[in-house]
Amino acid sequence: MMITHLLLERLSRAVLPRTPESQAIMQDPAQVHAFMDSGRSDGVLNYIYLFHAAMSLPLIRPGDVVLDLACGPANQLIHLASLHPGANFIGLDASDTMLAQAAGNLAAAGVSNVQLQRGDISRLEHFAAASVDCVLCTMSLHHLPDTQQLLQTMQQLRRVLQPEGGIYLADFGRLKRRATQHFFAHDRIELQSPQFTADFLNSMQAAFSLDELQQATAALRPGLDCYQTSLAPFMVLFRSAARQRIDTALAQRLSQRYRQLSAMEQRDFDNLLRWFRLGGLSLPCALD
Repeated sequence: MMITHLLLERLSRAVLPRTPESQAIMQDPAQVHAFMDSGRSDGVLNYIYLFHAAMSLPLIRPGDVVLDLACGPANQLIHLASLHPGANFIGLDASDTMLAQAAGNLAAAGVSNVQLQRGDISRLEHFAAASVDCVLCTMSLHHLPDTQQLLQTMQQLRRVLQPEGGIYLADFGRLKRRATQHFFAHDRIELQSPQFTADFLNSMQAAFSLDELQQATAALRPGLDCYQTSLAPFMVLFRSAARQRIDTALAQRLSQRYRQLSAMEQRDFDNLLRWFRLGGLSLPCALD
């Protein structure tokens, strides 16, 4: 079914308009809980968080200050901070409700190298110039209201990031067919709440186009490597050059995290990797 939708995407000449989310900041407790549960160790997004943590491995050095934009309930941060215990992470989010959930999740996971901060990712007024060694934003840029705010976010990241700092940005790409957007949102409907399904569909419809993302990221740093899933950009990834070699201990921590995934999550991880490999992206180290 998925391959059929992606082939139809490939053949389609349609251009869907972007539909911004009606509420970009999650404050409603039910909405926050639905999103948080999706990223728990048994949630439908858990494997995606580990995938992005794996793909960003070469960018984070011991001692780095790493800024995670729109960190939400810290499901992504738990993977990142556990893989890099020698780095210092800052989770930034505009939602007090999300940050409260994030604090609880980090404490429950025993993660201590993360500081949480409330703030707007398009402003970053509390961060000094060149004060961050690495920036990440996973599956959150589509929350921004328009391309002007997207460009402003990239300009702010350029200001706070060290000149040779690491960059990892990933998000949905805007698809051409409503039917494909609907398919992705409902593919695992038996495993997700109605609230999460509705939010997922809204996110797909709010995705920026590949061209819009490329134009904005050029203001952050020209020449970033850009990868997309094969046939159709249902996911798009921008990454800077590697800043370190992945040592044996780091590779082993990633392999351990992968082994902790359920059989279904490992299959989903492998499938997502396969779609990106067809687009030229490979894991930075082997999963033994």
